[in-house]
Amino acid sequence: MNETTVVKPAPRRRGMWGFVIRVGWRGWLDAGTVLTAIVLYAVAWPTLFLTHDVPPALAPLIAAFAALPVLLMRVNALLGWAVSAGSALLIALAVPNLPGEEIPFQVVHIVALYFLVFAVATRSTIQLTAVVWGATSLLLGAGMSAEGLGADPWAWPVSLGGLVFVALLVRSLVRSRSELDRQTELSDLERARRTILEEKARIARDLHDVVAHHMSLVVVQAQTAPYRVEGVTDSARAEFESIGATAREALNEIRSLLGVLRSDGQLAENVPQPTARDLEALFLGATRAGVDLTWSVEGTLAAIPDTVGSALYRIVQESLANAGRHAPGAQVRVTLDCGGSIDLAVVNGPAPGPVLVGPGGHGIQGMQARAVAVGGRLSAEPTADGGFRVAARIPLPGGPDFATAVLPRTGTAV
Repeated sequence: MNETTVVKPAPRRRGMWGFVIRVGWRGWLDAGTVLTAIVLYAVAWPTLFLTHDVPPALAPLIAAFAALPVLLMRVNALLGWAVSAGSALLIALAVPNLPGEEIPFQVVHIVALYFLVFAVATRSTIQLTAVVWGATSLLLGAGMSAEGLGADPWAWPVSLGGLVFVALLVRSLVRSRSELDRQTELSDLERARRTILEEKARIARDLHDVVAHHMSLVVVQAQTAPYRVEGVTDSARAEFESIGATAREALNEIRSLLGVLRSDGQLAENVPQPTARDLEALFLGATRAGVDLTWSVEGTLAAIPDTVGSALYRIVQESLANAGRHAPGAQVRVTLDCGGSIDLAVVNGPAPGPVLVGPGGHGIQGMQARAVAVGGRLSAEPTADGGFRVAARIPLPGGPDFATAVLPRTGTAV
């Protein structure tokens, strides 16, 4: 057995540095964006009267259009740029400058446009970034008079081009870091997956050593008992054969489970699972094991989908096992109707004598979970005569294109 390694969680950082880490870079970037917008607005409102002839009542609104579109940088940079550029053009046309002022835009508005162009370049495609760069250069260059900053026709395109180039470099670095983080995460997941597979392989080895070994001994002892023990009657010989057959069936199922545990998790769905067509073999195997079983089947079992059939098989198997364990020697009756839906009832009478059983397991919960997984429901309760009844109802899709093979309609074995 491998030793268990206890991994202690990393100590939580405290103080200012711990707070910075918990907020994260995205949180700090959002906070910085809000703070920048507030600062720009606080500057735009009082300085508006220094450059434009605007009524005091309209100053807060015009200042808001100049500064607050920056708030959209993290949410929708393209929309923020469109609002800022449109309002800049509208303000330049509708709001007159004070005498001596040659620039139709506030400096705060130009700064906000630069911020938004940078944000668009870091998030949008190259084609869209080129359109935003060209439109902003045309807006700023055409709005300046010859005496203003528009004297050099290449000043705005070059300065905005440098800003876009820096933004593209930042975007490339961020994407490279994101790809590196993604590859690191995939490596961690692969490492965790490999650890799980190693643990599954260890469990499979332990199961093989503990369970499969002893089951093999049971098979060998049951098969050789008639030859090792003198005076074995025909009924005892048949009982030994039944024990050997049941043990072999259990051993085969254990080997299937071991195969799933030892696999890499990609072929588990290909492991053969019992279906409704295997119920006849289950009934006959129970009678060979000495269960006083009668059964009746109505409908076409082969028409049941494999997923539903597997759940039905396991429910019947668990019900018969519980009846044999808790009421050995009692009569067991199985009725199964596969009409519009599957109606199953497994009823056993009281045990003829005292029964010594260990503590209960999770069989009923497991049966209920299987029924619910395929859209059905299951109930399990004692009967008035001291027996036990398991009833399940599972929806059945049905259809004319299903197979027509059916089990024998009735069967009896004592």
